[in-house]
Amino acid sequence: MENVIGLPILIGFFLISLVMGVAISRSNFCTMGAVSDWVNLRDFGRLGAWLLATVVAMMFITILEFGALVDVDGSRPHYRSATFAWLRYLLGGLIFGIGMTLAGGCASKNLVRLGGGNLKSLVTLIVVAIFAYLMTKTIFFEVAFYNWMHPISVQLDELGIESQDIGTIVNSIAASVDASVVRIGLAIVFFILVLRFILKTNGIRNNAANVVSGCVIGCCISLAWYLTASSIGADWVEAAEWADNPPVGVGPQSFTFINPLGEYISWVLDFSNVSVLLTVGMCAAFGLFAGSLADSIIRREFHFVWFVSLKDFAANAIGGMLMGIGGVLALGCTIGQGISGVSTLALGSFMAVAAIIFGSAITLKVQYYKLLYEEAGVIDALVSSFVDMKLLPESLRKLESFWE
Repeated sequence: MENVIGLPILIGFFLISLVMGVAISRSNFCTMGAVSDWVNLRDFGRLGAWLLATVVAMMFITILEFGALVDVDGSRPHYRSATFAWLRYLLGGLIFGIGMTLAGGCASKNLVRLGGGNLKSLVTLIVVAIFAYLMTKTIFFEVAFYNWMHPISVQLDELGIESQDIGTIVNSIAASVDASVVRIGLAIVFFILVLRFILKTNGIRNNAANVVSGCVIGCCISLAWYLTASSIGADWVEAAEWADNPPVGVGPQSFTFINPLGEYISWVLDFSNVSVLLTVGMCAAFGLFAGSLADSIIRREFHFVWFVSLKDFAANAIGGMLMGIGGVLALGCTIGQGISGVSTLALGSFMAVAAIIFGSAITLKVQYYKLLYEEAGVIDALVSSFVDMKLLPESLRKLESFWE
């Protein structure tokens, strides 16, 4: 096979994601769950695990980049792009956050649930894949979003800024300050802040599963970066006969799960050409599922789950649609932008993950208001939710708060 030299990268991504699948399965690591615990229960355990994973990956990448051991500037997706598509990050993140809440979890969580026998997740993932495919392989994205979003994006290179990572932005303002020094300084600050948060919060420091899962997932993200962004990955790519058009889509990248699900649609539609269409993202998605499947079987927790009602089916299907659209629009999911992207200190990644969390939080509040006040309208629930989040004055409240 002409792509045999690319196999080490494919296998590496599969094995790393296999470990990550076990870690998520064992610890119930879930960004949507973390937001839900925070918003509804004031429990910060899973949020701390997610923050820990992010800063661990950030520390590894900034140290490796400082030592010129990796180069993530031309990553796939291009987190540090000089095109600062601010509305794309915000709108895409908001849409994704709403979608993952309706579906009960993001793409990675649904892959792990599928490994445990949850067939609801299979339906959700199929819908995610279909809409991710439409966004990346058809004119849907261009017509629905690109044509009006791109003109209002900020072209940083026109302002003399080569990249949107915070280190480069600071370097552009103060040329005497090295970008890599700024990045490693910020990573240390973020790490200290998260470590302090963990040490002060019972739900994290007293829960070994949260700490271990955060460290393991952060290390997995870092290893994936190293595999593709270091000289090791570059040597494999350059040695391959297909370097000008690599069939496995090799380039500096870490884990992200929305676009790879769309790539499975391409794979199915052109099954005679599967070896050429196989990507590292697809291997990562399958590895996450396989790790969860193995863990659920070993622990004898594998069991089939199906929809309890048509309303349940509709919520998951709509959630999958929104995740497929929002995940591509925002250039990543809670893992893709939330950990992989943020680890590069790209400004757009911070915006995307903030929008994802906001979209999820506001959807959770609306859901609970609707549950508590069955006759309440969506607008009343939404307004009351905005009041809870201090985005509207108390005088506009329509429903009595139950978060006090």
